[in-house]
Amino acid sequence: MTPAPDAACNVALFVTCLVDLFRPSVGMAAVRLLEESGCTVHVPTAQTCCGQPAFNSGDRATARELGLQVLETFETFDHVVAPSGSCAGMLRKHLPELFEDDPALQVRARALAARCHELVSFLVDIRGIEGIDRGEENKLNLTLTYHDSCAGLREMGVKEQPRKLLLSCGADLVEMNEAETCCGFGGTFCVKYPDISLKMVDDKLRNVEATGAPLLVAGDMGCLMNMAGRLSRLGSDVEVRHVAELLAGELAEPPIGRKKG
Repeated sequence: MTPAPDAACNVALFVTCLVDLFRPSVGMAAVRLLEESGCTVHVPTAQTCCGQPAFNSGDRATARELGLQVLETFETFDHVVAPSGSCAGMLRKHLPELFEDDPALQVRARALAARCHELVSFLVDIRGIEGIDRGEENKLNLTLTYHDSCAGLREMGVKEQPRKLLLSCGADLVEMNEAETCCGFGGTFCVKYPDISLKMVDDKLRNVEATGAPLLVAGDMGCLMNMAGRLSRLGSDVEVRHVAELLAGELAEPPIGRKKG
């Protein structure tokens, strides 16, 4: 990996709730990738939720309270990077909406929002990373298919960036039909509309299985946990991983939804 020519920058990692609680290895992989791109990485201990569940549920008071904490915790850094298009989308697209009644806070929120990024798009689009070469002995040599998460694709423009870096690592990418279609998770959607959500994830997984790829990859833990859980209940052998783990070569943890041993 060759860092961008503008050398170092101070980046704060927004870990996200699901990574923190269920898959810390994704956070470790994100730190490694950011450091290798030439960034100085900070992980503020005061960070909590981005406020998206409350925002999507119409609880603007709670979302605003969380948004204010995000603002106070992260606004001093050059960039804020999240290994999640969903959380990054909340920060970049919706954080300023929480402060429409306070012009001074909204100015600050807009300034921070403009510096918030999804991890892989940050590496490619901001740091200028063209590829990742870990040597012939560390090539991925894996056949995989990639799911485009809704917020990452539609709010953050994440599409070609992960594919570009995965191919540079030696992955064999098999595109599924309707890769851009929702997996049915949708944050609180799967709780409010479980029957619809189940139909959506089953449709998605039929497309995954049809590729013949033994590995399913995406950039959002919500999507990954939803699909991994359903694959497990269906008795499928398809494994599930976050893109950051593959790019960083952090594969010591079992696939998402699988137990050690």
